[in-house]
Amino acid sequence: MTHSIEQEKNQTPNRVLATCLLAGRIMIEGGSEMYRVEDTMRRIAFNAGQPQTLVFTTPTGIFASIENQPYIQERPISKRSIDMEKVSRVNQLSRSFAAKEIDLDALYAALLKLDQNTPFFPIWWQVIGAAVVSLTLMVLFAQKYNWFDMPLAALVGALGFWVNIKVNALTNIRFISELLGALVVGLTAWIGVKLGLGHDLDDIIIGAIMPLVPGVAITNSIRDMLAGHLLSGMARGMEAILSACAIGVGIAIIFRFF
Repeated sequence: MTHSIEQEKNQTPNRVLATCLLAGRIMIEGGSEMYRVEDTMRRIAFNAGQPQTLVFTTPTGIFASIENQPYIQERPISKRSIDMEKVSRVNQLSRSFAAKEIDLDALYAALLKLDQNTPFFPIWWQVIGAAVVSLTLMVLFAQKYNWFDMPLAALVGALGFWVNIKVNALTNIRFISELLGALVVGLTAWIGVKLGLGHDLDDIIIGAIMPLVPGVAITNSIRDMLAGHLLSGMARGMEAILSACAIGVGIAIIFRFF
């Protein structure tokens, strides 16, 4: 009996670290800022009775340990995207744990369920959203209501976003999906203008390319650097710049050969 109690006490710090790392990994994969990830992990550990937890986060891996104790764990980050639903759900679960509405085991189980079954909108809803974003941002950047070009901008933006999603599901290299998505945007916009379905090629492309632009990633990289996370900020900033370059190359190819 004494051995069982002692073994349970020894397992508790490891359980706390495992829960913190699971929450941190989900948030990083969802595109959260690093300072928010570290704050959430520390709050979970503190509310679990481990106030001396040390956390180190990067875009490719996270580490957590308990000060002056032989407990340390790490988790690799194999994929990164923008999914604010994941970040919001983790924050909500962390607050419920802080309010003693759930215990550590329930928190870990809920995080595991969230990681395996993240709620998301169907692809057709996302494509419709991309179409709406394309036509509204075309109006914003063109600073005029170009009613004739709006349908084509919505169609081109939706098609490019759909290609980006499908290619991204087939390959782990996100820059390839963005390059091909931009190529589709430029080509279909050019074809639409040639067929008389639109007038201003520049306005159509400017609006239709916006769903592919990594705006959140750029913003988060700047916020990370301002918060003192220089390594994470520069890594994310470089990733966002490469994504923007891939999009730019896709559009440049169309303007060069057509």
